[in-house]
Amino acid sequence: MQDDLVDLLARPELTHDLLDALGSPLNVVLPDRIAHNVQTFRDVYRKHHLRGEVFYAHKANRSSAFIRRLAATTGRIDIASLGELQHALGAGFTPQQIMATGPKTRELLWLAARSGITVNIDSWGELDDLVELVRGHRLQPVPTLVRLSAFTSAGSTVLSRPSRFGLPAADADRVLRAIADASDAVEFVGVAYHLDTIGLAEKATAMEACLAVLAGAHRYGLHPRVIDIGGGFGVDYLADGAQWEAWTSELAQAVLGRRAELTWGGHGYGWRAEAGKLRGGLGLYPAYRPLSGPRYLDELLATSAAGMGGRTLATLLQEHLYDLWVEPGRALLDQAGAMLARVLEVRATGNGVHLVRLDCNASDVSLEEHGVMMDPLLVPARPDADLQQGPGHPVYLLGNLCLEADLITRRLVYLPTLPQVGDALAFVNTAGYFMDFSANHALHQPVARTVAAWHDGSRWRWRLDQQYWPLDIAEAAMPPSTDVRVTAPEVAA
Repeated sequence: MQDDLVDLLARPELTHDLLDALGSPLNVVLPDRIAHNVQTFRDVYRKHHLRGEVFYAHKANRSSAFIRRLAATTGRIDIASLGELQHALGAGFTPQQIMATGPKTRELLWLAARSGITVNIDSWGELDDLVELVRGHRLQPVPTLVRLSAFTSAGSTVLSRPSRFGLPAADADRVLRAIADASDAVEFVGVAYHLDTIGLAEKATAMEACLAVLAGAHRYGLHPRVIDIGGGFGVDYLADGAQWEAWTSELAQAVLGRRAELTWGGHGYGWRAEAGKLRGGLGLYPAYRPLSGPRYLDELLATSAAGMGGRTLATLLQEHLYDLWVEPGRALLDQAGAMLARVLEVRATGNGVHLVRLDCNASDVSLEEHGVMMDPLLVPARPDADLQQGPGHPVYLLGNLCLEADLITRRLVYLPTLPQVGDALAFVNTAGYFMDFSANHALHQPVARTVAAWHDGSRWRWRLDQQYWPLDIAEAAMPPSTDVRVTAPEVAA
């Protein structure tokens, strides 16, 4: 696979042709990239001699092109709503390739049971509903996992943050007994967890606990074979960790009033000043994460299980012949797309900062909502524009809504040259959660359309998202590609 996102953004004539034809804002997705990313996770499985499945968390992006392309790979799909299940079935996934997670309605459970997809049970109520539906409609037993939470460590204390999902691990025996009593309605496949943390120690503790639960399942005549460790593998959005550290350090100084403001209205992203002291916590995604995606999974599998003789988690999975399931969302969409927006207005202020209004709003590219700090790339409409790197021009990026709060960035962004009306900004690597997760029709502004783009020999081709089908895809191993890692927010001296 070529350096697709790099090459796409280096073609301003293509970018502006797409905007002219389809309007601003515009999402561009690269479906071949999701196939590549599935392969990188598969490589980790092979390294550790493990079997299992890679499930794409559908909620990360609603693009049809992504899931149709995924259906042509060895990847599977994790759905969390009735609409997502219908979408997956219509995109080419067989029931055996689909798993339902998250809160479930009875309608979703009914279609899941009718179709024969795997159900990841999240509560006692879901288990009762599923058993009642299967028995009431005389259906075949449904492949079922049970999600657990509230794990404890047998060794040193590991803090486990509360979760609204899953049954307490302390109730594992009761869960196993209930599953065994309902064997006519559910086929027990294994156990799962999904923790809202990037801490390796906490995830390793959860995995150890799941291994212990499966080891005791035979007492109830159960024969599980799967541990599903969920998602949360993350993405490394930034190119330079030193820049990131410099910006957050300067932000702290700005919040304390020791330097000029770096954000609109002195916004502190969770930090505040009290009596000359910095209080609160920085509520931002750790955007510089070199240990993320498949590298994070590799590190987790190499972690020693303190309560199980110090063997690695991968070794324990091998010894018990368990399959490993994972549910990446963001990580499978790394480098898989960009959001394009046209510049509508450039307005000077009295302090050398410019206000740049874009033909999009904060819900179209929800970086601020998700706490991810990435500078956009300028795609000029003028072929002779000078984009040489320098100290940059400080701007605030404003949205197109009649709302004071509609800021694309609350922080100063430094662009290589001052944009002009008609130029475009490309927000790169935004396929995972930033494109359409929050998009709405506020004030009758249009929601971004989505196009799928791919290389066909030496040229680019594209189709509207709904018109893309991977009919001419030959499955083959894909070589690594160059990633677009943007720079961290710059800081004025």
